[in-house]
Amino acid sequence: MASSYTPLGVELMVTGENAGTWGTKTNNNLSLFEQLTGGFKSLSIAGGAQTTALTIADGALTGTAQFRMIELTGSISGNQIVTIPLDIENFYILKNSTSGAYTVQFKYVSGSGDTFTFAATNKKTAIVFATANDGTNPDITEVQTGGDVVDDTSPQLGGNLDVNGFDIVSTSNADVDIVPNGTGDVVLSADTVKVGDSGAAAVLTSNGAGTLTVTTGGATDLILNTNSGTDSGVIQITDAANGNIAITPNGSGNIVLDGLTFPNADGSADTFLKTNGSGTLSFAAVSGGTSWQAVKTSTFTAVAGEGYFVNTTSGVITMNLPAGSLGDEIAFADYAGTFDSNTFTISANGSEKILGSTADLTVSVERAANTLVYTDGTQGWLLKTK
Repeated sequence: MASSYTPLGVELMVTGENAGTWGTKTNNNLSLFEQLTGGFKSLSIAGGAQTTALTIADGALTGTAQFRMIELTGSISGNQIVTIPLDIENFYILKNSTSGAYTVQFKYVSGSGDTFTFAATNKKTAIVFATANDGTNPDITEVQTGGDVVDDTSPQLGGNLDVNGFDIVSTSNADVDIVPNGTGDVVLSADTVKVGDSGAAAVLTSNGAGTLTVTTGGATDLILNTNSGTDSGVIQITDAANGNIAITPNGSGNIVLDGLTFPNADGSADTFLKTNGSGTLSFAAVSGGTSWQAVKTSTFTAVAGEGYFVNTTSGVITMNLPAGSLGDEIAFADYAGTFDSNTFTISANGSEKILGSTADLTVSVERAANTLVYTDGTQGWLLKTK
């Protein structure tokens, strides 16, 4: 009876056969065992999309599938398929040293069993087991040397995690949580962090000196909400070192707080903010109040909005009124109680009137004090009180 061969090419000799060659054949088998358990084969699969068949050479050492480790090399310009004969059962260490962003699939020559594929960017090493578990559709199974993290309830890294161009994703709309232990912090060491998955993503940028800038993409808003936008909770901005908190719109932009639009430039001295009733604030001069002046002891010209203490102890004094505008006010008071002995005269501007008359108004009542308010060209200046 002639010798037979295993699926991996090992010769099985029959008793009484191969007289005088047993030693050679046995040594050849031992060499094949050595090659199958620890041999290395570098195999070029360079070229476009194609299928490369690994072979078995019965009783010889020349088959390309008769090695433990196979390094796949060459520049590839298309997806590759590498096959092994249908009945092989063996472990393989596969090293993908090809160049070119294309997949490399390792499978049985036929059947619909599981296969192993190097992704287009995966230029690493994998251990696979050709199971020969089915005569028609056998499986190729990757050996997970580091264990499956699904089964490890407390996996730990032995070094930095390189995502190799891929993302960290969740399934079924689940969150991705980063939870430090105890008082630990989440530290993002990058100078720029993008939030969002489109061109309108917001960008957090550090200048390397502690200043953080938030930039929104496109014509979009930056919104701070408490409690998912309900009316509870407080948004608090606090500086811990007695520093300023600056809100600076760009260019001609305005600050809008709770529907009130503030001016984008400072007003003049002694002005105040007023509203137009539609939410727009602007600076305006103070009117209607009285700015009291130092005691007057001689004739003077009054200014709208001012009040005057008048001392007629040394003689009569005349107050010349300015041209009036609706609502202008001028106040006066008898400083020394001497209006009854030395009168205080009020003279209108040009043809303007006082109490409806173009004549001067003479005040001769001791301790008199009053306020003139301008109405119009008909009545002119009127006294607030009699």
